[in-house]
Amino acid sequence: MSGDAGSNQSTSPLETFETDIAIVGGAMAGATLALALDKLAAELGKSLRITLIEAKRPGDEHPGFDGRAIAVAEGSISELKRLGVWRHLNGLGTAITDIHVSDKGHFGMTELGSKAFGLPCLGQVVELEAVGKALFAAIEKSQIRCLCPDSLQRLEAGQDAHTLVLASGAVVKAKLVVGADGLGSAVRRHFNLPLEQVDFGQSAVIANVAVDRPHNHWAWERFTGSGPLALLPMANIQGQHRLSLVWAMPPEDAGYYHHCDEAEFVSALQQAFGYRAGQFTAAGSRHSYELKLSWMPRPIHHRCVFVGNAAQTLHPIAGQGFNLGLRDIVDLVAVIKQALIDNDDIGDIRQLHAYLRLREQDRRETLLAIESLVRGFSNQYWPLVAGRSLGLRLLSWCPPLKAPLASRAMGWRRGVRLSTVSPCED
Repeated sequence: MSGDAGSNQSTSPLETFETDIAIVGGAMAGATLALALDKLAAELGKSLRITLIEAKRPGDEHPGFDGRAIAVAEGSISELKRLGVWRHLNGLGTAITDIHVSDKGHFGMTELGSKAFGLPCLGQVVELEAVGKALFAAIEKSQIRCLCPDSLQRLEAGQDAHTLVLASGAVVKAKLVVGADGLGSAVRRHFNLPLEQVDFGQSAVIANVAVDRPHNHWAWERFTGSGPLALLPMANIQGQHRLSLVWAMPPEDAGYYHHCDEAEFVSALQQAFGYRAGQFTAAGSRHSYELKLSWMPRPIHHRCVFVGNAAQTLHPIAGQGFNLGLRDIVDLVAVIKQALIDNDDIGDIRQLHAYLRLREQDRRETLLAIESLVRGFSNQYWPLVAGRSLGLRLLSWCPPLKAPLASRAMGWRRGVRLSTVSPCED
């Protein structure tokens, strides 16, 4: 078992207790990791005390479980099933069966279809608020000790364990601390660890938009002179056809379109995207944020690892942020599994370096690919424009060339063949 019965209830102020793993941050990465470790401990019949520390509950203006939607790639769905987490989310997703990619004002375009690869879908779109409620409902039924609402105030490093002092006054001593608390990670700040960043000079405007016809499970990515524009299919509400929008543009434009009149915003979106998805009829609440590529050169420290957006934050151009973060979780669970089997200290330097080795190549290749995509498709230098247009056309003319692209889009690691994947479910 991973803890004592009823251990998921809140801690009383000023209580001091020991735990094996303290996960700071309970959004997608932290909640997923906690549930995966709880299942692992039960399967192995090992004692594993898991503590999840999160400042807000889903639905309580939680920044990680807000009104946004994200694409969960088919490869990630397979991993979530294996970790025992997808069963809590099954039924919340809207399938993506086809993806249309185009370059505004140029001849380059291509399509990816799930049927060409023998799959019912390429991934699914989930709405974060619903996901957060489902994950926390599962956590409440688990052996995970969930301290929410609570937050990290001070972290004191120790040789055999770290001491976490929380806002409630509770004190937690943990053999391993996992920073899953996003780009502004408090754990990273407490250890004063470096974070590298590349500023693309873009911001994203995000919103849910209504369209006058069914999306038929299509997703679209359109590259414009100011940055990429992506639309993801969402579930209908009261007969309204909906799409999730991420629109990258210069920061000054993002500030304007964030606050401008809805009719003006919808008109500008129509002009930028065209009519492939139909006519846009309305837009929900809009939000904007800066787009930077951020990463920790070494997402480990003494008795501490970092996962998800705390370890790296990607530009949304290829929709790979959560998918890369999930692979952090998968590799960390694998390292902890081996440590439990061997009865080793889960926070030992050997485990941390094993995690670092597993993550090194995947992180490096994904970060490089994302940076290259952003620079290549946000540039109007004519040789680059001609090259990318030709590249997109070649994908249409020669379907076998699509397999590596589709494999990446579906979140598979390098070397995994499409023929080996399992079908995704609605």
